[in-house]
Amino acid sequence: MAKKDESYLEDEVIEKYKKLESLIDPDLEEFKIKDQDDLIEEDDSDTEQVDVTKFMVTENVNPDEFNWENVTKRGDVYSSDERTKLESLYNETLSTIEDGAVLDGTVVSQNKREVVVNIGYKSEGVININEFRYNPELSIGDKVEVYVESQEDKTGQLVLSHKKARAMRSWDRVNAAHDNSEIVKGFIKCRTKGGMIVDVFGIEAFLPGSQIDVKPIRDYDIFVGKTMEFKVVKINNEFKNVVVSHKALIEAELELQKKEIIAKLEKGQVLEGTVKNITSYGVFIDLGGVDGLIHITDLSWGRVNHPEEIVTLDQKINVVILDFDDDKKRIALGLKQLTPHPWDSLDANLNLGDKVSGKVVVLADYGAFIEISAGVEGLIHVSEMSWSQHLRSAQEFLKVGDVVEAQILTLDRDERKMSLGLKQLRTDPWEKIEEKYPISSKHSSIVRNFTTFGVFVELEEGVDGLIHISDLSWTKKIKHPAEFTSIGASVDVIVLEIDKENRRLSLGHKQVEENPWDVFESIFSIDSVHEGVVMEVSDKGSVISLQPYGVEAFATNKHLMKEDGSHTKVDETLEFKVIEFSKEGKKIVVSHSRIFEDKKKNEEVTVQKNTEKSMKKVKDKIEKTTLGDISELAALKTEMEKTEKNK
Repeated sequence: MAKKDESYLEDEVIEKYKKLESLIDPDLEEFKIKDQDDLIEEDDSDTEQVDVTKFMVTENVNPDEFNWENVTKRGDVYSSDERTKLESLYNETLSTIEDGAVLDGTVVSQNKREVVVNIGYKSEGVININEFRYNPELSIGDKVEVYVESQEDKTGQLVLSHKKARAMRSWDRVNAAHDNSEIVKGFIKCRTKGGMIVDVFGIEAFLPGSQIDVKPIRDYDIFVGKTMEFKVVKINNEFKNVVVSHKALIEAELELQKKEIIAKLEKGQVLEGTVKNITSYGVFIDLGGVDGLIHITDLSWGRVNHPEEIVTLDQKINVVILDFDDDKKRIALGLKQLTPHPWDSLDANLNLGDKVSGKVVVLADYGAFIEISAGVEGLIHVSEMSWSQHLRSAQEFLKVGDVVEAQILTLDRDERKMSLGLKQLRTDPWEKIEEKYPISSKHSSIVRNFTTFGVFVELEEGVDGLIHISDLSWTKKIKHPAEFTSIGASVDVIVLEIDKENRRLSLGHKQVEENPWDVFESIFSIDSVHEGVVMEVSDKGSVISLQPYGVEAFATNKHLMKEDGSHTKVDETLEFKVIEFSKEGKKIVVSHSRIFEDKKKNEEVTVQKNTEKSMKKVKDKIEKTTLGDISELAALKTEMEKTEKNK
């Protein structure tokens, strides 16, 4: 209990004694107060309760009639009715409280550790100062809510709690603050993922990082331990979640400021602002209550990869207003517009055909942008990078950061456009194409691309040619060039035709070797038999590779039947007979079944001839028939019958 000074106790005791004196009959002279100064004794027990039995009272009675029992009762000279009346009067001066009650009290004293609160009870309660840390402005005389934990502990102390009282009333107060849009105070306890934890009415509420201020917060720790005003923006009663916002309190005021600022804006007006935020697409500038955006393309006349190359956070810069929208409150700002356009200072003597040098700043599939000077760029289209008619990607010729020399092809100062060329600085290889690549000359080339009808090859940079699919091989039937070669492979070619005007070369690969069909005519003659390997099988027939030359022939399905009635299979090696040969059409037709069919026919012809010879002999000897001749004839008949059965 808080210790009171002696003067305070003296006044209180005298006041209470006067009330007691008023209850005594003034006609009774037997009771007199000896001395008021003797009413106060030193309070060594540090308590503010006063024992009236300590009063020194003199009684004018006969010594013989003196009641010594009253002395042992320490001056208890009141009747039971008087005492009841006195106790009732005394109790009326005190508040009636119960354990667990929530009451309002008044702060009567406080120090660095404790706060003393008077709730009208016979003694004050002491509360730890930590329970009021959310309210650093607490002062003597403030009304606070307290929870009565105990009317009297072991030491006779009234035990109060402000934290528990707030917790019991907190949800009602939070809901009321949300419904009425009231401003509440909260103590920021600590950081958490995405924001802060705030103590509001004893409830831990969540303060999102985006709701702390209208400006981006870079250091959340500076807010920990602070007491701020908030607005309750969301409550989830099911999960007991509360979301508060400090930003919402200042947005309304800022909205009025925005309207005032926007009302004074004019296009072309130059203002000073502070870099508030930097993104990949631009920079947000604080103009003093309203934000504007400088798009990345409006930061510099030159090429900018990221706004951080031009500005830094919190930097103060001058900007020009390009446009604004009153309805959407959007303001478009520019920085580069404060300086002259580089095209305006471009060399006036620069003309078509002049050579310029610059750095590659952007690469695309269709070309490269070359920065001649800051803010002045020219485009080299991919078709102007090489004399080759086979278009490729610009990445194959250049990379970002390369310094190149190019020739001006077009120059439009009004539109601020310039086209450049690289190949114009090199000799055109087609100017002397007939001298370097005459017809029938042999050369080495690199395969660059495939089509269904042929192969595009490169003889040198800028000189491409086509090998038709029919000119790839003398002996093989090629359905697609990928069956014969691959991209990047080296192929020997013969120049067949030159079209200088259209920059075209007709090339052949098979012409590198002599035409083998001149020799095949004598090797693969009709009815000649050769060993072959079945390469492909289709509904119409099979492709046969005749060994050892590798020339391809064709056999229909009826010519693929084996002697045992089965069909041929892929990779099977058999003998084939040539039944058709065309030198002009480069075509050979073969048959496997024809081999055993012809053999069978030959055997039948042989038997028939032998039979005819035998019959002739019989006729010649028929006139000289004898018993031995008859036996011979019977044997001949039997042989003929066997022959018929075998057929």
